[in-house]
Amino acid sequence: MYYVYILQSKVNGSFYIGCTSDLKRRFFEHNSGKSVYTSRLKPFDLIFYEAYISKHDAQRREIYLKSSKGKTTMRTMLKEYLILNGSID
Repeated sequence: MYYVYILQSKVNGSFYIGCTSDLKRRFFEHNSGKSVYTSRLKPFDLIFYEAYISKHDAQRREIYLKSSKGKTTMRTMLKEYLILNGSID
């Protein structure tokens, strides 16, 4: 399986969207500082993930969620979570 995931930084509330075949390992890497891009924003909460059989489908979804329209979709999908956690009004 391949996973598209969304992390939220506990430091500043920013989001990170990624794709992996080992979600547990990747989440550990982000929170332990082994990922250069996210090391300054750790620790993270895993707030969402989707599973795909095809690597290509997962990568396509990751690219979409990182787009302007995809970010709007993400905020709509996670609206209740974001409201409850004070990330949006």
